[in-house]
Amino acid sequence: MTNNNNKICVAVLFGGRSGEHEVSLVSASSVIEHLDKEKYEVIPIGITKQGKWIKGHDSMKCLKSPHAPDKSNAIIAPEPRELLSSNSEEKIDVIFPVLHGPYGEDGTMQGFLELTGLPYVGCGVLASSVCMDKVMQKKVLESEDIKQTQYIWFWAKDWHARKDIIINELAFAYPLFVKPANLGSSVGISKTHDKEELVKAVEEALQYDRKVIIEQGVPNPREIEVAVLGNQEPKASVPGEIIPSNEFYDYDAKYVDGKSQAKIPADLADDQIKHIQETAIKAYKALNCEGMARVDFLLTKDNELYLNELNTIPGFTSISMYPKLWEASGLSYKDLLDQLITLALARSKEKQDIKITYQPKNDWYNK
Repeated sequence: MTNNNNKICVAVLFGGRSGEHEVSLVSASSVIEHLDKEKYEVIPIGITKQGKWIKGHDSMKCLKSPHAPDKSNAIIAPEPRELLSSNSEEKIDVIFPVLHGPYGEDGTMQGFLELTGLPYVGCGVLASSVCMDKVMQKKVLESEDIKQTQYIWFWAKDWHARKDIIINELAFAYPLFVKPANLGSSVGISKTHDKEELVKAVEEALQYDRKVIIEQGVPNPREIEVAVLGNQEPKASVPGEIIPSNEFYDYDAKYVDGKSQAKIPADLADDQIKHIQETAIKAYKALNCEGMARVDFLLTKDNELYLNELNTIPGFTSISMYPKLWEASGLSYKDLLDQLITLALARSKEKQDIKITYQPKNDWYNK
C-alpha cells in the first residue's frame, strides 16, 4: 500500500461546495504542511465551489485565486480503488478529507469514498450525516439523556407559509440562537434579542440551508471544547475554553479578527473535567463517530453542562482548537496526523474482512 518511494501516499481533499470553503483551504494548508514528508507522499486535491476537482501542488493556489478554473483534471480511473495521477503510476493509499460543511462533512463525500474502497480519515457515512444535521444530532443525543438546550426547527416552506405562527408559538426567552441546520464554522448563525432580529436571522440562515433550528440561549456560558480521537475505544483530550472576542463565537471571532482567546487547559475542577470528558465520549459513541470529532459544551455559572454540538471534521488551522487540545494533552500536530491516518487504515482493514458474498443453498437467482 505504498508508492515507489516506500512512502504512504496521502491525498488531502479540500475546498468544496460549501459556505465553509475558505476555512477548508486554511485547514488543509496546515495539514499539508505538518504531514511528515519523510513518511508520506502528499497529493493535494482541491474541489472548486462549482464541484470541479483539481489535482496537484498548484491546486491550492488555483482555489485561492478569485477566478478558480472551471475545469478539472480527470482523476477518477475506471478501477475505483485507483485515483491515479495523470502523469504517473502512483496510487493513493489513504484519503484525508479536510472538507468542512455540506458535500464534504455531511456523509456525501464519505459515501463516495466508501464506494471507492479507499481508506479515509474521520467519521463514516452515518456519523458524518447525523452530526452535520443539528436537528438529527440532537434527537440522537436526547435518546442518550445528554443535556442540551431547548430548541425548535422548521423547513423553509413552513417559515414562508406560517412565519407568524412559528414566532408566536416560541416558548423560549431571548436571547435565541438561529442556525442553518447543516453548516458549521458559525456561518449563517445569529444571536437574537427580539422579534425583529429573529426574523432577520431566520432569513439569513435560510440563505444557507432549507432547514433552520432555533435554540434557547444560555446566560453568559463558558464555551468549553474537547477533542476526541479513536475508533471503538476513543479518548478525550484535556478540555479547553474559548473566550470569544464578540458577543458569541461567530465566524469573525473564530477566523478573522484574531482577538478571541483560547485557554488550554480550561480552569476546571477535576470532577468537572472528568464529567466533560465522559460526556464527550458518550456522545461520540452514541453518534457512531470514528477517527475524530470536536465536542463543544456550554457551562453555566451553576455548573450546568449543556452539549452544544459535535463537529466531525474540526478546523485544522494554526489556531484551531482540535490540534491545540491534543498538543496540550501530549500529542503533537504531526503525531496527531499520524494517528488519524493509522486509525483510517485500521478501520479499512477491519472492513476488508467482512464478507461481501453469500452462497445460498441453490442458485435460485439464475433460474
